[in-house]
Amino acid sequence: MNRACRIPLSRLGNMTLLFLSIMIPICTASLAAQEPLKSADRDSLIAAAREIMSLQTYCGLVTVDSTGRPHARTMNPFPPEEDMTVWMATSTDSRKAREIAHDPRVCLYYADHVTAVGNVNIVGKAFLVQDPSEIQKRERGYWQQAFPDRSKLVLIKVVPEKIEVLNYKRGFHNDPRTFRVPVVEF
Repeated sequence: MNRACRIPLSRLGNMTLLFLSIMIPICTASLAAQEPLKSADRDSLIAAAREIMSLQTYCGLVTVDSTGRPHARTMNPFPPEEDMTVWMATSTDSRKAREIAHDPRVCLYYADHVTAVGNVNIVGKAFLVQDPSEIQKRERGYWQQAFPDRSKLVLIKVVPEKIEVLNYKRGFHNDPRTFRVPVVEF
């Protein structure tokens, strides 16, 4: 132990000793009472991720620029596909499209911090897709206004490599000792 961190008990006030004598047993009992992480199977974790994702209209998309710095922005994704691939649209002129073309590593973050039901973090590879049939399949009404020049519309396809899931309702919590989150590897 670092000597600078040692405080003789004689220097602690009576209130501090009282606080410690009450809180240490409570915290110890609380940690001991917590259930260990569920050894959930892949399907349960994916269902828990879908539940959190379906509650959100928007997610955060994090890309990496040419200097290695991350950039986050709000996106309006489509619901995840069966294999958890996520699609969204942007302009070919956007910074995110340039960053994905340069470095396809991305992260999607879904959460509602008001209700705190959990969160989902998807780490994966993004692909820029300009296939007209894929675009038509995913047509959204607001695209007429957002993308008057359809040649500038590009889809971002995020293929997951790893999904981290916290879903408190379904009992998926981080480990109380390590803070590790339940993970699905792809």
